[in-house]
Amino acid sequence: MKKIAFRLSCISLLILMVTSCSKTEPGVSSTALKDAITSSTQNLNSAMTEITSNQAFQLLSISSSGLTYKAGTVYSANIPLGLVKGVYDYKALKTTASQTSPLIKFFTQSVDPSKMVINMPLAKLKDPRNLRVYLKADSSLTNNFSMTVTDYYNNYNSYHDYDYVNVADISIDKVKAGSLNIKSLVSPTAGIKYASSFAFSNGYTAKYAYASGDTTVSSFAIVKASAALYEEKLLTVKTDTGRFGHESQYILTIGDVKLVRNSNHTSQVYVKNVLQPKAVVAMVDAALTTEPSICHKREIQITFEDGTVTTISSLISKSITDITTLFTSLHDVYFAAGVVDWIGYDIYYKR
Repeated sequence: MKKIAFRLSCISLLILMVTSCSKTEPGVSSTALKDAITSSTQNLNSAMTEITSNQAFQLLSISSSGLTYKAGTVYSANIPLGLVKGVYDYKALKTTASQTSPLIKFFTQSVDPSKMVINMPLAKLKDPRNLRVYLKADSSLTNNFSMTVTDYYNNYNSYHDYDYVNVADISIDKVKAGSLNIKSLVSPTAGIKYASSFAFSNGYTAKYAYASGDTTVSSFAIVKASAALYEEKLLTVKTDTGRFGHESQYILTIGDVKLVRNSNHTSQVYVKNVLQPKAVVAMVDAALTTEPSICHKREIQITFEDGTVTTISSLISKSITDITTLFTSLHDVYFAAGVVDWIGYDIYYKR
């Protein structure tokens, strides 16, 4: 009898433990989501603080805004690395040069058999409007910016037909600041394939990619090692008009949290790939846009199981501007194209 009573006691204890666990599961799930979104956004904010403290970040914030230099409305070129390889050292040139002057006139050239190296003052690079203009202060500037291009190809026929590659290492004050990798193909038959990334010297990498097709995919990510601290991916179904078609799926990943919205406007929340069925997500676009993003007119609101509400913008408010800078610059990478490409054009056209 004692044995039977002991077994019954154990069974009762086991049932009580299981029941207790099952009752606390919903609370644990809600807490897990809150903890995950809080932790993941805090990690992202910390990462952006580290990224913006890197000297290379100021390069990515350089814009061609206000730049009027044009080489002509219609031109074509086929420029491989072999044509532009060498070392180009900036030298202040006392001239009344304007935005239409050949950029190469401001550089002296020496031989390098395998790569293209551009040495110039960071201050001149940061102000595109004065890149081809002589200022009194230029003679005291040092060439503290260096870009070593190890792979380059620029086959340009028109805005709708070109093949472009630019792979380079960046140094500021003789310290490596990061690495650039751009590969872009635009073809009347093959469509568009674009990928650009900048790897910072402190281990973070920002990436942007776009590939057209029946389903067009665009993505932007900030990663460290193999971990995605932030990633937005947009899938659109092809339509007859516009670069982007009908949004079929949008995915936002911040650390361990993933938010998914499908074409029928239903949304799901995942923590470490585990669905959180009671979490409610609302996505609102401030205006119609071809590439909706947290960086561009999209707000995301999360209602947790306990009824409390938060928004992504409030959680990463101090980082949104800097994330937007990365997102925008990887579309354009002006600081690279504005110097490397125009030196290449000057050589190609023998200006």
